[in-house]
Amino acid sequence: MNHTFIIAEMSANHCGDIKLAKEIIKAAKEIGADAVKLQTYTADTLTIDCDRPEFAVSNPKSLWYGETLYSLYQKASTPWEWQKELKDYAEKEIGIELFSTPFDKTAVDFLENIGVRRYKIASFEAIDYPFVEYAALKGKPMIISTGISSEEEIRDIVEICRKAGNADITLLKCTSSYPAPLESMNVLTIPDMIQKFGVKVGLSDHSMNIEPVVAAVALGATVIEKHFTLDRALGGADAGFSLNKKEFKEMVEAVRNTEKVLGKVEYSVNPVARHGARSLYVVKDIKKGEVLTEENIRSIRPSNGLHPKHCKEILGRKAKRDIVFGTPLQWADIE
Repeated sequence: MNHTFIIAEMSANHCGDIKLAKEIIKAAKEIGADAVKLQTYTADTLTIDCDRPEFAVSNPKSLWYGETLYSLYQKASTPWEWQKELKDYAEKEIGIELFSTPFDKTAVDFLENIGVRRYKIASFEAIDYPFVEYAALKGKPMIISTGISSEEEIRDIVEICRKAGNADITLLKCTSSYPAPLESMNVLTIPDMIQKFGVKVGLSDHSMNIEPVVAAVALGATVIEKHFTLDRALGGADAGFSLNKKEFKEMVEAVRNTEKVLGKVEYSVNPVARHGARSLYVVKDIKKGEVLTEENIRSIRPSNGLHPKHCKEILGRKAKRDIVFGTPLQWADIE
């Protein structure tokens, strides 16, 4: 049975409190996630402190409306000085993998130094080809969100990783809306991505539901990424599209049950169940030499007699011996 790699994305849900960050890590392990993911950036590695209109969140429907990019990233960032401590806590004390999304080359260098096992590239950084190449050259598994990439750009990204000698690539179908409406998810794209790009594909899900995740796994997703918080009431920049502990646990259980349902390609027959199938039986006493007809031979349950496919073949032939009512018909009974 395939095991879907489930990532609990902490992002900004630690609310600037390292104790809360550790509680999130512990809870992620308890509810069955395979890994916890951080984000490694500072406001200065993502943008500049500028008051021009394009540096402000201008969509009134956004969770972050009214913020400048710089102020938002200042509030949402995970202090770099925490990250080695959190990694050690997760992997040495709790027993769950912790890795991160770097947002520039300095973050990659930092994460290399603390020894993460893989890299996640965010949707908005995936089109920064030199940066993707820099991370891919480290030779670690690459998980890449495609929320704002065109088909041509996705092809470029995959080729960049391969040219860097890195073939361990997982693309994530992603809708870059926060939260993402269900009708925007389009998870039918997943099998198309698998076929088109020849890599593993998963889902980075920003909806508030678990149905997209179940559908994605059924369609071949091997990685699921979902934001996780202990309690949305605690706040944090990403709380509004994060699952709480109960919801995330239900999602994990749904994924594991989906894996069981998918199982494997299997055509074998359950012999216990097969016993209840139909077969040819004698339903009226037959004398030796008597002709077999639809009146004395029928297809009924259970399956001890000849296969019903032989019915036309045997009708009109004669009995080799006396056969009593209720006897499963066998070839030895027929002339």
